[in-house]
Order: sequence, then C-alpha cells, then structure tokens
Amino acid sequence: MPLNPDQLAARVAQDIEPGSFVNLGIGQPTKVADHLPAELGVVLHTENGMLGMGPAAVGDQIDPELTNAGKVPVTELPGAAYFHHADSFAMMRGGHLDVCVMGAFQVSASGDLANWDTGAPGSIPAVGGAMDLAIGAKRVYVMMSLFARDGSPKLVPTCTYPLTGVGCVSRVYTDHALFEITLRGVRVIETFGTSAAELQKRLDLPRHVTATGIPSAASSLTSG
Repeated sequence: MPLNPDQLAARVAQDIEPGSFVNLGIGQPTKVADHLPAELGVVLHTENGMLGMGPAAVGDQIDPELTNAGKVPVTELPGAAYFHHADSFAMMRGGHLDVCVMGAFQVSASGDLANWDTGAPGSIPAVGGAMDLAIGAKRVYVMMSLFARDGSPKLVPTCTYPLTGVGCVSRVYTDHALFEITLRGVRVIETFGTSAAELQKRLDLPRHVTATGIPSAASSLTSG
C-alpha cells in the first residue's frame, strides 16, 4: 500500500545521516522530527531562530513561546540554542545545512522546485525562507504526495508553477515511490504498493538527459 504521512516521514528520516544539520519545512516535513532518535545526533534548525529542536510538543510539554517556523509547539533537546532571525538565514544561505526537507506543489525531472504559489485565483503566495533553503542546503529532499487531488502528477517534465529554485532537488519522497534526480533523469529507488512499470504509465517524464542536455535512447524512468 502507499505510505501514509507518518510512514513517509519515517522513510525520510532513514536517509538522514548521523550528526547532520537539518531544516524541516512547514507541514508534513515537520513529522520527520518524530522519527529521529536522539542518539543519531541530528541537529534540527528552524528558520525562526533555533538549533536543537526536538519532536513536537504534546500535553504539558507545550510552551506557546517555543514553536517551529510553522507555529507548531515543539520541544528542545539538551544544548539547544536560540538566535536572531538574520543569523538563522545566514546559516541557511551560507551552506551550513546538510539537508533541507520541504513540501512541494511540483518538482520537475531536472530537479526544479515549485512550492510557494500555484497562481490559482485567491491563493496566497507564501515563499517564506524556501528560496534560501533551496539554494543554501547541500541536499534538498522533497516530501509530497505523488499525485494531486485531481490525479495529475506532481513530478512533472517541467514545472508550470512559479519556481522556488532551479535544479536544486536531490530526492523526492512520495507516498508511492522514492525518486532520485540525476543528470540523466529520474531514477526510481524504491516503490510502495506499485511498480516502476506502473509509475511509467502514470508519469509523463522525459527521456534521460545527458549532462550536455542531449536526449539519450535510455528509458525515462528506471528502477534500481
């Protein structure tokens, strides 16, 4: 079966190396914090000015003045530190984060990210620090559903929504499969309740592209 949000968050957490400095975006990515054992030594960064964020706060742990960037109450781990918003963005822009996990409206086959505006009537653009994270983090992981509510793919040949970053996405974690974005195209690493062949039928992805941008004869979506 496809993964539910908690299972997907746990799968993302598996790929975060011990000792990494990580930023978790607003929404589903914040669930990743609940699946990172303290002994891994992963240090979570929040763009509103905190290092050493722990899992979400519950019950008596809730402190209204201790939240992540999405205003969700969180806990702090031993050694946690707080700092000015400007210092937080300097960390993001200066390449000090090993991994950023973000949600997305679309990701292109070449790793372009669109996650701040759909352009729909009445939508409220919300870029926040996404652009800074997209170009500042060493690796950008996207965590999203593979298909929109109308059944259309969110992993696409070319983004049709305004871009957050160009060629910045390393991996795409979805409820149906885990994808790696390479110079030669999209590679399926793992599937959940489906197969690479079934995904090939549902995803309109381009053929593999070489580093020079010349289409090769290889299939557009491969596994392994």
